[in-house]
Amino acid sequence: MADIKFEITNHLGVLSQGSKGWQKEVNMVSWNERPPKFDIRDWGPGNERMGKGVTLSKEELQALKQLLQEINLDGL
Repeated sequence: MADIKFEITNHLGVLSQGSKGWQKEVNMVSWNERPPKFDIRDWGPGNERMGKGVTLSKEELQALKQLLQEINLDGL
């Protein structure tokens, strides 16, 4: 399997942290030297290892934001 190149171009925040130091982060990430996209995933200490996650375009993130605003979390 080919190596995946990535660069975190902007760290936007941490959603949670696990007991072993891994953090679920929201970042702007450039994958394989492409333009950066919004990315939510678990990262190991030092951001050298990563877990599975989701990468979103600006339009997808805007749609997610709208959807989250419409959800009644009290009813779940």
